Amino acid sequence: MAGHASLRVVVTGVGVVSPIGIGNAPFWDSLVHNRSGIDFLQSMPTEGLPSAFGAEVRDFDPARFLNDRKFLKVMSRDIQLGVASANLAVTDARIAPGEIDPYRMGVEFGAGRMTSHPSELVEAVMACSDENGLDPGRWGDQALGRIAPLWLLRQLPNMPACHVSIDHNAMGPNNTITCRDASALLALAEAVRVIQSGRADCMIVGACSSNIHPVDIAKFHRFEGLSRGFDDPRRACRPFDFERDGAVVGEGAASFVVESYDHAVRRGAEIYAEILGTGSGSDGRGHVNESAGIGLVRAMQSALLKSGIEPRELGHINAQGKSTQPDDIVESRAYHRVLGDCVLNVPVTAMKSFVGHFDAGAGAVELAGTLLSLKHGEVPATLNYEVPDPRCRLNVVREHARRLTSRTAITVNRTAMGQSAAAVLRAL
Repeated sequence: MAGHASLRVVVTGVGVVSPIGIGNAPFWDSLVHNRSGIDFLQSMPTEGLPSAFGAEVRDFDPARFLNDRKFLKVMSRDIQLGVASANLAVTDARIAPGEIDPYRMGVEFGAGRMTSHPSELVEAVMACSDENGLDPGRWGDQALGRIAPLWLLRQLPNMPACHVSIDHNAMGPNNTITCRDASALLALAEAVRVIQSGRADCMIVGACSSNIHPVDIAKFHRFEGLSRGFDDPRRACRPFDFERDGAVVGEGAASFVVESYDHAVRRGAEIYAEILGTGSGSDGRGHVNESAGIGLVRAMQSALLKSGIEPRELGHINAQGKSTQPDDIVESRAYHRVLGDCVLNVPVTAMKSFVGHFDAGAGAVELAGTLLSLKHGEVPATLNYEVPDPRCRLNVVREHARRLTSRTAITVNRTAMGQSAAAVLRAL
């Protein structure tokens, strides 16, 4: 089959594993009824941590969502979340085993650094330690054997894509994107290119992350800024609000079944939305580029150009909305630069106010929120948006979900270093 850039590509399945719900229905119900997933951390002691808040996926039994439970022993928390979301997406798309030619079905997944737990290495460290401290010379003889032989498989970011392809016998193109917050949308863009080039009919796309770990919490505090609120966790994440004071860590995953339009129609699939255009960019060198969010500007401009959509046609923006003072300002500047006078007419929602910040996985969960918004014709509110920041000047949806006037949306993500991605989608 020859490739063709104008080949239409659609989303036919969505699967979500998030702090506000496992599965599409619970997730959407929480969004439209303003139920936050941010609370005091329960999975670890919080004494000494810079923040006691987080958005955890609770009541999650990975064995319920895996086709082969034996793989659990080589899956980190991130991988478990990602594979579970992929299985939910395939089920949602009503793809029966063997229905799609395995050589025409591929996987594109986003993932980040998967943190190793100290408990996995403590025996090895103790084996080469004595009263004088650590003796590296004893590592090979006495310590290495104390580490599980397959330990490393729990830490590799390409493993979600591997497990998903094994679960669904997807023998087509397979790749992993590790670009933090932008990973999910970049994976989506690559899947679109694969289908349009004629190399696959169907792709499983997603991203996963778990930042509920002392190392990740410390990292976020040091490099990106965590909320230091200590009273009410549900009010801690406040995207675009004047009184915002930082992000909140979280965890989760979402996956999508992406197909050519003709392939989806032939098998009678329900279509969530068409992917009209994608784009990416990076701030590059210099404070001027960074403060203007040039990477996000270029990503949005590219996505809009490919889609043929004018800013006035957008029904809503699903924002990065990290809830730090500088990041929200930079993001807002980018919207004003791209959308011009239309920016104040386009509703903006920031779902990190519900689920926290967990880079690759958060971008995927937000994309799921966009698709469900288009399906239901509503855009969720941004929680805790009470005092508008005059430096942002956006039409932020507040207090309750709002009916959409147009079922066309743009969803964006931007890393702390300015790597950015955007996608324009339209409900059919």
